Amino acid sequence: MLVKQSVGKLISDNGVYQWVVSGIMVKELRAQKSMGVRMGQGRGPPAPDGGWGWAVLLSCFVVTGFSYAFPKAVSIYFKELMRDFGVGYSDTAWISSIMLAMLYGSGPVSSIMVNKFGCRPVMLFGGLLASAGMVAASFTTNIVQLYLTAGVATGMGLALNFQPSLIMLGCYFDRRRPLANGLAAAGSPVFLSALSPLGQVLVDHFGWRGGFLIMGGLLLNCCTCGAVMRPLEQKQNKEVRGEASAQELKEMITSKTGQDDSSKSEDCTEQSEKTNMKNRKKLLDFSVLRNKGLVIYIITKFVAILGLFVPTILLVNYAKDQGIPDHEAAFLLSIIGFVDIFARPTCGLVAGLKRVRPRMAYFFSLALLFNGLTDVCSARSTSYIGLVVFCVFFGLSYGMVGALQFEMLMGIVGTRGFSSALGLVLLIEAVAVLIGPPSAGERSGRHGRARREELCNLWKFLIKRKVRKEKEGQIIARTEICAKRND
Repeated sequence: MLVKQSVGKLISDNGVYQWVVSGIMVKELRAQKSMGVRMGQGRGPPAPDGGWGWAVLLSCFVVTGFSYAFPKAVSIYFKELMRDFGVGYSDTAWISSIMLAMLYGSGPVSSIMVNKFGCRPVMLFGGLLASAGMVAASFTTNIVQLYLTAGVATGMGLALNFQPSLIMLGCYFDRRRPLANGLAAAGSPVFLSALSPLGQVLVDHFGWRGGFLIMGGLLLNCCTCGAVMRPLEQKQNKEVRGEASAQELKEMITSKTGQDDSSKSEDCTEQSEKTNMKNRKKLLDFSVLRNKGLVIYIITKFVAILGLFVPTILLVNYAKDQGIPDHEAAFLLSIIGFVDIFARPTCGLVAGLKRVRPRMAYFFSLALLFNGLTDVCSARSTSYIGLVVFCVFFGLSYGMVGALQFEMLMGIVGTRGFSSALGLVLLIEAVAVLIGPPSAGERSGRHGRARREELCNLWKFLIKRKVRKEKEGQIIARTEICAKRND
C-alpha cells in the first residue's frame, strides 16, 4: 500500500497512475510465479479443488505410501542380511533408521531445491535417486555400503518426493484440503499391507539381492508421480499484459516527474522489497519456539518417536525367532496396515466432533498412552495368536497417533506458524528415529543372547545333574555288589 500511495502522488497528474501501478504488479506477479507456483506459498493461482487435482492426489497417495511404508517393509530382508553379513539386530535396524532420518531431516534441503527448480524436476530427480540407491544396494558386499545406498541415497530420494508432493497437493486443493490430506495419508498403511508380503515373496524366489533390485524398479514409479505434478498457470491481469519490466517503468517515471520523484519511487520500492524479505524470513521463523506448548509438544514427540517405529521394524525378525514361518511373520505387518487404514479416518472423524475437538490435547495424550501400553504388553507375546492381537491393537493406536499429531500441532501454533513449527518438529523427530530402532535392536540382541545363555546354562545344569545321578547310582550299585561278595 505504501508503494501504491507514493507513486500515486508522484504521477497522478500525468494521467498514468494506473499504468505504473500495473507495472509494479508485473514485477510482483513475476516474483509470485517464481515463488508461489513452485513453493506453493504466497499469492498463487486459485486452487481448482478437483480436475487435474485428483491425479495429483493419486500421485501423492503413491509417494506417501512409498515414503512411510518402504523403510518398514525393508525389515523383511533383515534376517537374510544378518546371515550373509554376520551382523546383529542393531546393525540391520540402522538401515531403516537412516532411511527414516533422511526422510524427516532433509526437509530444508528439499525446500531449497523446490524453491530453485520447482516441484516436478525435484520429484523426478528424487525418484531416480531412490531407485538408484536400492539398485546399488543389491550389489553391496558389507553393511556399511548398505547404509550409504539403501539408507542415505534411497532415504534422500524419498524425501525429495514426499515434501514436494504435499506442496503440490496444497496448491490444487483448498476447500477440500482436509479430505485430500486424509486420502493421501492412507497411502502409508495401504502400501505397508502390500509391500510386506511382496518382499517375502521376492526373498523366497530371488534372495535379498534380487528383491532389492526389483524394489528399486518399483521406486521408479515416483518419477511417474513427479511427471503428474503440473504447476498451476498464473493468470495475468489484462492491465499488465504487454508491459515490459520494472526498469522501463522506472525510466518512464523519471522522464515524467524528474529525478527527485524517481528517487522517492526507488525508496518506496526498496521498502516494498524489505517487506517482502521480512515475509520470506517467516518461512524459517524460530520465534515459534517461544510457545511453551510447542516446546512440550516437541519433547513429547521426541520421546514417542524413540519407540514408535520400533515394532514395525523389528517385529518380523522377532516373530521368526519365535519359530513362526516366514510368510506368517511377514503378514503381521499387513495386519498393522489393514487396521491402520480404518483407524486414521475414523479417528479423524471422532476428533472433529464438537465435544472432542476442544479437548484435543487429552485425546492425543490418550492415543500416545494407548500406543505405549500396547508396546509394553507386546513383550509377553510369544505365540502367533498373541502377536496378531498385538498387531491389531498397535495398528489402532498407531493410526490414532498418525491422525492426531498434525491437527494437534496446528492447534498449538496456528496456521501462520505451522510451516516453521512442522520443519522444526521433523528435524527433532529425525534424531529420535536415528536413535530409537538401533538401540532397541541392540537391546533385543542382548536379550536374545542372554536368553540363549540362560538356556545353555540350564541344559548344562540338567546334564550335570543327570550325570551326577548316574555316577551316584553306579557307585551305590558297586557298593552293594561288594557288600554281597563280602557276605
